[in-house]
Amino acid sequence: RYLLEQDFPGMRIGPEPTTDSFIAVMYGDSEGNIPGNALVVDPKKPFRKLSRFGNAFLNRFMCSQLPNQVLKSISIIDSPGILSGEKQRISRGYDFCQVLQWFAERVDRIILLFDAHKLDISDEFSEAIKSFRGQDDKIRVVLNKADQVDTQQLMRVYGALMWSLGKVINTPEVLRVYIGSFWAHPLQNTENRRLFEAEAQDLFKDIQSLPQKAAVRKLNDLIKRARLAKVHAYIISYLKKEMPSVFGKENKKKELINRLPEIYIQLQREYHISAGDFPEVKRMQELLETCDFTKFHSLKPKLIEAVDNMLANKIASLISLIREEEGNMPTEIVHGGAFDGTMAGPFGHGYGEGAKEGADEDEWVVAKDKPAYDEIFYTLSPINGKISGISAKKEMVTSKLPNSVLGKIWKLADCDGDGMLDDEEFALAKHLIKIKLDGYELPGTLPSHLVPPSHRKPFQTAE
Repeated sequence: RYLLEQDFPGMRIGPEPTTDSFIAVMYGDSEGNIPGNALVVDPKKPFRKLSRFGNAFLNRFMCSQLPNQVLKSISIIDSPGILSGEKQRISRGYDFCQVLQWFAERVDRIILLFDAHKLDISDEFSEAIKSFRGQDDKIRVVLNKADQVDTQQLMRVYGALMWSLGKVINTPEVLRVYIGSFWAHPLQNTENRRLFEAEAQDLFKDIQSLPQKAAVRKLNDLIKRARLAKVHAYIISYLKKEMPSVFGKENKKKELINRLPEIYIQLQREYHISAGDFPEVKRMQELLETCDFTKFHSLKPKLIEAVDNMLANKIASLISLIREEEGNMPTEIVHGGAFDGTMAGPFGHGYGEGAKEGADEDEWVVAKDKPAYDEIFYTLSPINGKISGISAKKEMVTSKLPNSVLGKIWKLADCDGDGMLDDEEFALAKHLIKIKLDGYELPGTLPSHLVPPSHRKPFQTAE
């Protein structure tokens, strides 16, 4: 609702879980709903494989279509609210985690939403997160309603969230958490407004970049599936080879299923395969229970060779083709809804702050602090109204900024490139140091509003 900036059919928003359905929010010329059973038989929609989850799921699955600019670039799957308690979980009537896993394998981004004042990870939420294993690079976390707590509480809430996530998501890297208040209501605590703006901007950039990287990500998923298929072939052919031809088939099958972890290690050594390419042991053991090992196929080296050739040669040429195609096409990013609001006029991120301060003022923004900078300038013994690089360096290093940053500041401040600074250039250097010390980034090139008045005409002519 926040991203689209309009209601969509089937939407219900409340303080507790109010959505008991999976809703695919997609672009359509007119507003409307398509129920789950009709949706999975539509050849134009990518949901046909979901029919295997049965009527209990399909009765709680729908597609909501509306003519919204945002949905021209991305589609959104709105999942049901997470429940807590065994009875409520069973009452769903379908395997919730299996459905989540199906979507996780196919989407480009997974966003986990937490409320700042309600951080507990229920059993079902924990299982849901575990079903995303193998898709860790797609996961982002949003700590929502962060304006309902003050700065001190927010610091504690953030720490508690990271601790809780660490117990559920077993990855060496910390997940990216975006903090903010993602709805169009007034902020209850405004002291963290700047933080919320920066976090929202980062999240929007992440979502906006999805269409650009979609082709590479699909190729990445294809490579993943190819490696899995290859490993699967090795496992299946090994089990087939070990089966007796006449008697004791059932006992041998049980023995092989129990020995699966050892078989994995043996195959790793024999074919030099990474342990991370193998499917999860427990899940594989469960699936093998219902299989007839005698019907498995033997290994076909030619097919394995074809997969190896594809991974080694053909994928590389595909990647270069994709990059070439992307270079020739205009950059595709998500537009409309809340995404347009982040760049609008003076409310765009960083407007009037850091290097952008004074951009729409007639007076040179450095002028207000120039008297203080002039006092320092005249203590550095200027000759013919200018100080040398050595004198400037003595003063600039007192900021304790690294040389790489001070070098960039020097380059920006020395407008005429004569290796010396006059009083205006020195004041500009001090202003840029202040910008950096306040935590803002330096501009790549000097903006026109920061150019000292005495250097403006020749500077603009040179450009």
